[in-house]
Amino acid sequence: MRVIAVRWAELETAVERNAPDTESFLDTRTGEVITLVDSAPNVSELRSRVMTGGDAFLRVEPASSREQYKWMERFVAGVTDPILRERLLISIDGKGAFRRFKDALLNYPVERERWFSYRSELLHWHIQEWFRRDELTSKEPPPWGEVAPPPDLDAPLPRPLPPSEGPGEALRRQARDLLEQVPAVELPAAITFLEFLRDRGSADLVRSRATPKRAVPA
Repeated sequence: MRVIAVRWAELETAVERNAPDTESFLDTRTGEVITLVDSAPNVSELRSRVMTGGDAFLRVEPASSREQYKWMERFVAGVTDPILRERLLISIDGKGAFRRFKDALLNYPVERERWFSYRSELLHWHIQEWFRRDELTSKEPPPWGEVAPPPDLDAPLPRPLPPSEGPGEALRRQARDLLEQVPAVELPAAITFLEFLRDRGSADLVRSRATPKRAVPA
């Protein structure tokens, strides 16, 4: 069992960060986490520091995108509000799922806070299992203590099926779904544009009714 120094807050952030241009290393002597970002101006200096440190630096194993996606699925499985559950199911379908998932929770502060707590527990579980697998232990125990294993909910979640509907209602449903995915800061602009379309449609209808029909010549 290898005993190492850990700054738990820094390690938690590094495990959460999963980007193709980012790599983090734990200095097992001090507990400091060194993060290398390809576009950072000091990346060469930091990389040299890690390389010359040898075995003292341990590469941080971030939680993969696939693993974090499963976390979202597990969370949705525990949502009891049927409307929110359906919105979350829609949000995690396809590219951009992580951003849409967070946006869908903006108007549900209680569930949003529950998600952050749930996600933190799974991050801690990921770190705990990593340490056990590589036979690592820390000089100071983690502030969150021992973490219980998460429930096994790897089965695919059922996706909501759209009901039978006409073309107009299908378009309205699609518009509502898109509106749920718009960031809150952009909603005023979206509402203004929708009001413009509504008013323009009403004005066109009034003009068409007011215009007299031309008589057809005999």
